Amino acid sequence: MKILSFLVKDRPSWGALITHGIVDLGRRTGFPDLRTALAADVLSALPEDLASEAPDHQLEELIFLPVIPDPKKIFCIGTNYHDHRIETGREVPAYPVVFTRFANSQVGHGQPLARPIVSEQFDFEGEIAVVIGRGGRRIAEEDAYAYIAGYAPYCDGTVRDWQRHTHQWIPGKNFPKTGGFGPWMVTRGEITDGADLTLLTRLNGAEVQRTQVSLMIFSIPKLIAYCSTFTELEPGDIIVTGTPGGVGGKRVPPLWMKDGDVLEVEVSQIGILRNPIKDEVA
Repeated sequence: MKILSFLVKDRPSWGALITHGIVDLGRRTGFPDLRTALAADVLSALPEDLASEAPDHQLEELIFLPVIPDPKKIFCIGTNYHDHRIETGREVPAYPVVFTRFANSQVGHGQPLARPIVSEQFDFEGEIAVVIGRGGRRIAEEDAYAYIAGYAPYCDGTVRDWQRHTHQWIPGKNFPKTGGFGPWMVTRGEITDGADLTLLTRLNGAEVQRTQVSLMIFSIPKLIAYCSTFTELEPGDIIVTGTPGGVGGKRVPPLWMKDGDVLEVEVSQIGILRNPIKDEVA
């Protein structure tokens, strides 16, 4: 099932993508957003014949929001593929490299990513986001998949010079509207646990990154186990699992995103996140 968050006639909601349109589950279930619906385990109670329902909206009526517009926590994982680790000159980490993004740094599918006026070093990082569906603490690796609601493409847009201001990366990762999240999540039941998904990134139609989930340094179950040890994971929390090699800042010459560009992040079995790039308005 493909689950998305959206605005329709200025009303935020969430729903399921079916063949002929969108079933508005915010309106039908009474849960106003996907995060609260996950906390109430609403997805498991949806009717099996949802695809046969008459749609409430068509895709062209909607403005896409981030899959989870208001996550309490967004954990991003750095240098989690060897080719990116090598291009950045880092050693193999003993533990996952974890930093955070804020909710207002994200936009939905089709919405512009904002290149900050303070920098020209706006870089792409295509990634796979894991949406947490069940809360838990100290989750064992062997149990981790049971805590996943679904998966989605993610762009961890990075302002490189600001990332390098200190050894903490948060400034370069949290300019407003620099990250993309969507267009939807595909629920866990649609993707085999441990499936070797393909991740690729395109800038203006040219492929700039490609990898497989099997090439992660720390697997998705390891990331869930690690993050749930130092904090409690809650429904709607996001773990963004890392980018592969090929980022713009490590190319010669560097390849920075600029006004008018179009970035796409595609994940097999899920879909394509597409965002234009626009200069931030002063």
